[in-house]
Amino acid sequence: MSSFPEVVELNVGGTPYAVSLKTLAAEEGSWLADTFGAGSPPSDLPVDAQGRFFVDRDGALFRHVLDYLRDPVRYTLPVGFLDRDRLRREAEFFRLAGLVELLAKQVPGCITVGYRGSFQFGRDGLADVKFRKITRLLVHGRVALCREVFGDTLNESRDPDHGASDRYTARFFLKHVFIEQAFDMLQEQGFRLVGSCGSGTAGSVSENLKPGVDTEENRWNHYNEFVFVRD
Repeated sequence: MSSFPEVVELNVGGTPYAVSLKTLAAEEGSWLADTFGAGSPPSDLPVDAQGRFFVDRDGALFRHVLDYLRDPVRYTLPVGFLDRDRLRREAEFFRLAGLVELLAKQVPGCITVGYRGSFQFGRDGLADVKFRKITRLLVHGRVALCREVFGDTLNESRDPDHGASDRYTARFFLKHVFIEQAFDMLQEQGFRLVGSCGSGTAGSVSENLKPGVDTEENRWNHYNEFVFVRD
């Protein structure tokens, strides 16, 4: 007979859990099944001061491991989940092949990045030229997908409808104006550029300018959009 109780108390990276022995041993061949389905605790399995079995892994992410073990067929990641890579490392450690395979699959979708800016010229028209002056990077797409890609660099303060993550919005923008950084983040998440467009507006030189705005710069405002897709 097993010396483990039917309900096992764990301390995973400082986070306490109470889990049924059946759940822990649900996936044959996993680290958890080999450890807690072996009949008796391994000699190298430590316990904390409260007598809970200690596992030195990410305590916050372990709840997703348990959710998967409870119902692996119907398990899905939470909408807007941002720790896919970290959870994959946990799944690999626990040898949960099904969860590793699920995390390897990327949700398809489309994200559009746009920016408003101006052509900025040096004072003498040629020297010290700064071709692109970006004032804001806009992000359009499904909320969950935008959060997955851009994480804490995403500014949601202008989005009027704070609610379900499975909706779409055209009101996000980034906290920085480095368009190459945005492109790198999209590429890292498996997106590819499929289209782009741009438009320019030439204002009148007689327009009242804001302090510090160059006349030539004001005349050549432009807007560009880049469409990225992940299959």
